[in-house]
Amino acid sequence: MEQRKKRLVRHVARTIIAISVSFGAAMLGGWPVYVAPQVDALRPADAILVLGGDGARRYPLGLELAQQGWAPTVVWSVGAGTQGEWMRKACASPPVGITLRCVTAGPQTTRGEGQALRRLAAEYGWRTVIVVTYAPHISRARFILHRCFGGEIIMVESSARISTIEWMKQYLYQTAGYAKALVGPAC
Repeated sequence: MEQRKKRLVRHVARTIIAISVSFGAAMLGGWPVYVAPQVDALRPADAILVLGGDGARRYPLGLELAQQGWAPTVVWSVGAGTQGEWMRKACASPPVGITLRCVTAGPQTTRGEGQALRRLAAEYGWRTVIVVTYAPHISRARFILHRCFGGEIIMVESSARISTIEWMKQYLYQTAGYAKALVGPAC
């Protein structure tokens, strides 16, 4: 009986160690993809695309970049959950000197936003686009948007306060999004 108990304890200990090592490896491996992704130096572009989401900070950042002269046009990807009153007002009456286009991607996914970007770029002759989103989404957004848009993409990070629990959720969500992008249609 004692020998059996020792084997069980060793098995549980090995399982805990294996899970811990796997979790640690996933966290380290995901760090450069989700926590510290490659962001690009700003340079003049034809348009600024602000990807949809609940990070309200990214929408004003798109306007700020346009006001600083990085691009004359801002495209806000908006959906049912992102439109607050201030956003509706801005879409109806954009700041002077900025062309603001508020679009609803169909579907309301990063791939849908990539399809909208492709259509707008073809319509307006855009070759270079600044894309604004938050850190965990940058790498996956770059991957998907490159599949939809043949021009140059400049990825910019909007600030976002993300809790430890939210980071864990983002690791899972973004990884699942990558898997979906790999097996789904290119654009």
